[in-house]
Amino acid sequence: MEVYLDNSATTMCYPEVGELVYKVMCRDYGNPSSMHRKGVQAEHYIREAKETIAKILKVNTKEIFFTSGGTESDNLALIGSARANRRNGNHLITSSIEHPAILNTMRYLEEEEGFRVTYLPVDEHGRIRLDALKEALCPETILVSIMYVNNEVGTVQPIQEAVRMAKQYKPSILFHTDAVQGYGKYRIYPRRMGIDLLTASGHKIHGPKGTGFLYIDSRAKIKPIIFGGEQQKNIRSGTENVPGIAGLGLASQMIYQDLEMKCALMRELKARLMDGIARIENTVVHGPADEGGAPHIVSVGFAGVRSEVLLHSLEDRGIYVSSGSACSSNHPAVSGVLKGIGASREYLDATVRFSMSEFTTKEEIDYTLETLYNCIPMLRRYTRH
Repeated sequence: MEVYLDNSATTMCYPEVGELVYKVMCRDYGNPSSMHRKGVQAEHYIREAKETIAKILKVNTKEIFFTSGGTESDNLALIGSARANRRNGNHLITSSIEHPAILNTMRYLEEEEGFRVTYLPVDEHGRIRLDALKEALCPETILVSIMYVNNEVGTVQPIQEAVRMAKQYKPSILFHTDAVQGYGKYRIYPRRMGIDLLTASGHKIHGPKGTGFLYIDSRAKIKPIIFGGEQQKNIRSGTENVPGIAGLGLASQMIYQDLEMKCALMRELKARLMDGIARIENTVVHGPADEGGAPHIVSVGFAGVRSEVLLHSLEDRGIYVSSGSACSSNHPAVSGVLKGIGASREYLDATVRFSMSEFTTKEEIDYTLETLYNCIPMLRRYTRH
């Protein structure tokens, strides 16, 4: 049996999405900036995708900007808004357990462009400390960026409370959320919630890799970081990836169909997996086990077994998981998220992430548990002490 439990790293494309991408690449291949029929046809795909996503988020189509994925969207949100609003202050706030696309961009703004950045601590479940946010806010604050769902341990952040706190302190503060792991799992309404900028990625929702979007509230000031032919209102220049955008739009539409039912099924499988893992001695589930955690992510520490060794042992039996987030290079490193939540030393290099999708089955979870029951004692026996 082959079991894919690394859906937070990437997902299988919906077959319908793959078919549409092929059609647009090979038949409706016009440049959307061209004035002839082929160009108009290509532009129609872009407009249709914008309408689909805007309807899901309950925002205006003019507020959706397509990018190459979550990393580019995060860079545009942070660098673009920091530069555009510098006259109002030079202080930025984020959490200490953000995705590297946020943390490394913040470090760039700090070290190369002279902004001051506050990195908020989190509690043992990975939630930001709202009291720390309240304390960090100051007259110089221009941007707060907090992820919607943590990509390693699945913690859902108190976004609405954080937005309210920032806006009450100073209404002009921009609020960005990296919703790469939240879009397609939650119904997110940026305008209603007070979110000014929101990042999403196609390949996390059964869409094509190399696709994503950034929602930018029409009132938010932002500068482009890519310059060229002034496509997308000059916010993100470059010929649009029409096949990818069409696929992203269709994937968005499909993943939000029967969303509550899909998430309920994933929660059942998550509970089944956690209950089964609880039978293995010296294990710990990182992050919240209740509704405070995303429906699809389970991060588990297995004391005495290196994560990389367990990953390959599972791979040999047809089970695919990840150690850490799998969103950066494949060089092993101690997780900053695990350190941030205060995980015990024995679990820092002994944690793997299981992440499900709507296609995951009960049989796959049971096979994974059976495999763990067999291989964990064996791996622990051979671990050097």
